[in-house]
Amino acid sequence: MRIKTGISNRHVHLTREDVDILFGTNYKLTPRNYLDQPGQFATEETVSLKTDKNIKENVRIVGPERNYTQVEVLDIDREYFGINPPIRNSGDLDNSERITIIGPKGEITKDNICIIANRHIHINSKDNKKFKEDETVNVQYNNIIFDNVHIKIADNYALAFHINKDDAINNGIENGSIVILKENKYAGKCKENN
Repeated sequence: MRIKTGISNRHVHLTREDVDILFGTNYKLTPRNYLDQPGQFATEETVSLKTDKNIKENVRIVGPERNYTQVEVLDIDREYFGINPPIRNSGDLDNSERITIIGPKGEITKDNICIIANRHIHINSKDNKKFKEDETVNVQYNNIIFDNVHIKIADNYALAFHINKDDAINNGIENGSIVILKENKYAGKCKENN
């Protein structure tokens, strides 16, 4: 199966309540550009991320609002922020890292909101013939095989392979590059997740 790659930089997902705190009551996030998953968009608005060690400004929000607030950072951010976020699926936030999100109207500091996202493939339910939710597979790009790629299945997904910016730079893969979904038994160079 041939799949297009989408590359994620560090970003934030917010609840309605946290949008109100950061930007003001009933503030509506403004789409800047739509992403490869239907209904998902990068916003015009940005926030700052802060820890005791450092701050990073102009971090993009991904909308629409969610039922949980989540910060997704990169492997290179571990040292910069002085934190050790786990590599997890989106929404798997138990025992993850604490971070402060700063907006123009307020700020929030929460435990268990900061992760590094797993490599994953979005598959639409109607196109899924053999995979199970959160099954792990291998993906090949040129002579590189990425292991531990998690399958995510939903009725509103569009087929896409998602990795973060660190992973992409380290392996010379670009936004829109085509990868091949492999069987779990393979021969080739294996690149572990982060």
